[in-house]
Amino acid sequence: MLTRIRIQRLGVIEDAELELSPGLNVITGETGAGKTMVVSGLGLLLGARADSGMVRSGAASAVVEGEVDVPPDHPAAQRVEAAGGETEDGLILVRTVSAEGRSRAHVGGRTAPVGVLTEVGEHLMAVHGQADQWRLRAPEQHRVLLDTFGGAAVASALDDYVATHRAWSRAREELQRLSTAGAERTLRADLLRSALEEIEAVDPQEDEEEELLVEEQRLAHADGLRQAAETVHVLLSGGDDAVVDDLRPVVEQLAAARQALAPVAEHDPELTDLGKRLDELSYLTADLAGDLATYASGIDVDPSRLGWVQERRSVLTALLRKYGDSSAAVLTWSRQAAAELSELDGSDDRIAELRAEVDRLGEQLATTGAALTQVRRIAADSLGTRVEAELAHLAMTGARVQVEVRHKTDPEGLELSDGARVRAWSHGLDEVEILLAANAGAPPRTVTRAASGGELSRVMLALEVVSAQGDVPTYVFDEVDAGVGGAAALDLGARLAALARTAQVIVVTHLGQVAAFADSHHVVLKSSDGAITASDVRSVVGEDRVAEVARMLGGVTDSQAALDHARELVEEHAPSRLHG
Repeated sequence: MLTRIRIQRLGVIEDAELELSPGLNVITGETGAGKTMVVSGLGLLLGARADSGMVRSGAASAVVEGEVDVPPDHPAAQRVEAAGGETEDGLILVRTVSAEGRSRAHVGGRTAPVGVLTEVGEHLMAVHGQADQWRLRAPEQHRVLLDTFGGAAVASALDDYVATHRAWSRAREELQRLSTAGAERTLRADLLRSALEEIEAVDPQEDEEEELLVEEQRLAHADGLRQAAETVHVLLSGGDDAVVDDLRPVVEQLAAARQALAPVAEHDPELTDLGKRLDELSYLTADLAGDLATYASGIDVDPSRLGWVQERRSVLTALLRKYGDSSAAVLTWSRQAAAELSELDGSDDRIAELRAEVDRLGEQLATTGAALTQVRRIAADSLGTRVEAELAHLAMTGARVQVEVRHKTDPEGLELSDGARVRAWSHGLDEVEILLAANAGAPPRTVTRAASGGELSRVMLALEVVSAQGDVPTYVFDEVDAGVGGAAALDLGARLAALARTAQVIVVTHLGQVAAFADSHHVVLKSSDGAITASDVRSVVGEDRVAEVARMLGGVTDSQAALDHARELVEEHAPSRLHG
């Protein structure tokens, strides 16, 4: 609930702070004192459009700050935390409007877009006044009000419908995607099939292109490779033909070197080690010479094989340009393409399956939708009757309320059992509209057109009392008492008090009969020094409260009769409110 609101430099209010309580809070004051500025301040906290004209004359800015007490798991607290704000020490909302019309918002100590205030505010307060009847002005909210009133019966039917609608929508979307993509699917399948046939014809092997490159280099330079290997073999180990007549092979020279060391090596360990290294060189040289001989004998000059390798490389290169930068990549692509082609080839079967599924789910949706419509219409009849009864106690005797639940015809929509086609929304098959005939003999019209501002607030109050929604912790009513007086005013106060049993209610009123039911009474006081007019707000209790109620009843506070009447009202109704 809203525990505190501070308003600075807003309209006629210079600086005022209200400590609000649970239950029914009334705000009163003389005409022109600035009562509506309190509601305007609340509106700013809820993200209402800012107007530089709201800033007090001569001030640089207006500031409204509100403190709200909600549990940590409340949607408003969660939205503030999502915006980076803090909620541990209470939820703080601040709205600043400059004289130039610029607006800033803070939630939980962090700067935030004004839109965040709107989102948070929708979970905190419902403001009902001539300028702000969003619940009745938004057609969608008529259905929300009815569904809430309908309770468990509507909720259960709605759950069944929503689950079916979700499955039906998914099947329809997939069917639409496959059906509308028929030509594209055929073209895609042909392209994939052609590509796979091309790859299969080439039959690339992983890393084949690298192996072919090595083989091509060897075949293209076979003569030079063999000659070089043979020459080095002769230089190392000798041969039938000396490469250079006066050049001894390396193997022979190493043997001669070993012989030169052998007689004296045993006299010095260091020379002995060098002799061992010389032996290793001899062994390595002999092995190398043998390997070179084997390599040279294995080199073949095969022009036909070279031509085949070059042609194979050319075919592979063309394939890699289309499908991947390596044979491994081409093979990966082909596996993926084969899987996609299999899916595309099976699309016709899937389309047939989906058509059958859509038909089956459509029949189920029509059944669950009809069941939901039925319980909604039962709830609608009850809601209309109960709201009419409430309005009879709110100076709207004779007003007729009709909650209409109807289908919207749609040639492309869901087919019902009677052959009619209707729009199927995610929330049901129904449009819901609350109709009002405010006066006897008047035709029912949508409630926002049939009711004046004050009547609209009373209709909203009746709906809130009857449905006892509890989806927001605070309700604000402005001008709900317009055109009400006498005994009807007491009924209005009683209805506001009834709503305040389950939620915090803030009412701006000019009726003493309504103020008598309050748990907390705040008065907007206007003062002037002849040049500047300012308003302040203070709470009244005891005899001060009695005096304010007396002023509201008869415009006087010095008449003992008026004071006695006011005291009687307060004593009679406030205790009954406080003790249920």
